Amino acid sequence: MTDVVACAVDVTKRFEPDAAPALDAVSMEVRSGLMTGLVGPDGAGKTTLIRLLAGLLDPDEGEVTLLGEPAIAADRSALGYMPQRFGLYEDLSVIENLSLYADLRGLPPGKERAARFSQLLSFTDLERFRPRLAGQLSGGMKQKLGLACALVRPPKVLLLDEPGVGVDPVARRELWAMVRQLTTEGMGVVWSTAYLDEAQKCDTVFLLNEGRLLFSGPPKQLTSRVAERIYRLFGPTDSRRSLLASLVLRDEVKDATIQGASVRVLMDESAAAPSIEHLGMSRGDRIEAVQPRFEDAFIDILGVVLEVPVNSQQAIGSSKSPTHRQSRREDLPRSLARSQPRATSRSPCRKGKYSAS
Repeated sequence: MTDVVACAVDVTKRFEPDAAPALDAVSMEVRSGLMTGLVGPDGAGKTTLIRLLAGLLDPDEGEVTLLGEPAIAADRSALGYMPQRFGLYEDLSVIENLSLYADLRGLPPGKERAARFSQLLSFTDLERFRPRLAGQLSGGMKQKLGLACALVRPPKVLLLDEPGVGVDPVARRELWAMVRQLTTEGMGVVWSTAYLDEAQKCDTVFLLNEGRLLFSGPPKQLTSRVAERIYRLFGPTDSRRSLLASLVLRDEVKDATIQGASVRVLMDESAAAPSIEHLGMSRGDRIEAVQPRFEDAFIDILGVVLEVPVNSQQAIGSSKSPTHRQSRREDLPRSLARSQPRATSRSPCRKGKYSAS
């Protein structure tokens, strides 16, 4: 059983008295040895929640703890924090940046510091770049140096705010592999992201949108909600776009997109399996049931959230609404262009019983 190393319970945070909350009664927990994904589009509240976990902000309501203590007063030596815009000094070399952060974190000069630097430079593959100025590093190398600085003192909790942004795919995979290795050593990691390929590789995910917690649990649990509701429709190649245009107007279709020689369809949970006759397809066309993908589940959740009418008492989860359909990909933020149930878990972290929705 892994230990809870950081926790938020019913946390609400506003930055202006009359403004909508940046976080609205959000609960989450971080466990040792696990990769916890914090997922959502820009403005979802990810950075605010990470700053609360780091003890840089106080919540207006609720409780935030780090290693069993209030986060605002917790032992910072046990925390590694890499913000979205990491504070590297570009006119300092790699080793000078490390030395600066070692001074700030109270790692004394001598054998211990030299051994730690050697370990970190080897781990991040930056040994050969010791004398290079940080400003002359590539985006991926800068992120690796930022990670090394966050690890100057071995932390028990590591908070990473969108570390994959602005990094090429190869460097992003390398960075992920490095951080994943840290979890095998018992470190509790929060990886904030707007990329679904990163989110689905986490051990557990917390999905935020507009300050609300929409889902918590393992990625496979999210994907399972759309099992037996995904189909590929095959017909003449030149008719795919007209078929797509007709499908997105149907109430029983949550999402549709062209995939290769077919149109991939996500059906509403209350809908029957699609048939060629019902969809107006031609004889000789075919429909195949396929396995759901992580992004299908995001689309399903996004439709539930956004199709709630603004001027009625209609319950969340209704598939009917006087508003136009909003679950189409062109309406989504690009990095989550396939994305986002409202979860209202309220379990105290100290009991270690955060219940996934």
